[in-house]
Amino acid sequence: MGATPHRAAGARPVDEITKVEPARRSRANGIDRALQIFDYLQRVEQAATAYEIARGVGAPLSTIYSIIDDLVEKDLLNRDGKGLIWLGPRLYHYGLSYARSLDLLSAATHEMHELARLSGETVQICGRDQDTMVVLAMEEGSGQFHVTSRVGSRSPLNWTASGRLLVGHLPDDVLHEIFTRSARVSPTGRAETDPLVLIASAHEALEQGLSIQAGESDFAVACIAAPIRDTKGVCHATMSIVVPEPKIRQQEPNLVDLVKASATRVESRLGWRTRL
Repeated sequence: MGATPHRAAGARPVDEITKVEPARRSRANGIDRALQIFDYLQRVEQAATAYEIARGVGAPLSTIYSIIDDLVEKDLLNRDGKGLIWLGPRLYHYGLSYARSLDLLSAATHEMHELARLSGETVQICGRDQDTMVVLAMEEGSGQFHVTSRVGSRSPLNWTASGRLLVGHLPDDVLHEIFTRSARVSPTGRAETDPLVLIASAHEALEQGLSIQAGESDFAVACIAAPIRDTKGVCHATMSIVVPEPKIRQQEPNLVDLVKASATRVESRLGWRTRL
């Protein structure tokens, strides 16, 4: 007679595991699909139909309909009278709570307002979201020059002064992968797309604590950006001024000095001024 098999203490029977694992996979798939919907809407920056979302994320329409209905019911998505889907109010409240917890953004926002007052120009705090630069906060200047980008606007990393600073601390192999994957030709055709050139300029900009781009993403528009770095030199965000291209050379006030001083004060507020 064969020996009776023994089960280790705490181990679950195979039939129990087979029941639990599909449930876990189903929950994971549902969460993944929800995130795909949120990411799609964030990327297109406008309300969309369920069909457009399904096509955009590459999912069956019936699946997307079901998930959208559930998210609308929970106020994570909103459906208007025409059936267009957009981000829901619950996400906004989550975002507010998250923003209040960010010491960096709080400190940087205070300096952003002061920099806009001193320079009279539009000031932006920018961060990185995977392969894009995103505007985290913005204060318009007192002058007549206005920029088209707003809070939440995204740009490829290779288009912007801030984009290069935000990845300048990463090693060459990681940067090569990022720029090979994400570098895009800009509307003006002047943005650099060669990964090797971008790697060198990203390292150099972060080392100098300054990055300037003129006319790369928009005609006649320039950006002066300085990194906000922790004690290890990692760039977590940037402080930047957006101006008409001729103003990058002005001396009164000296915009380069103002931007660098503003970023330095943010680092000081966060205790990041003494780097290893």
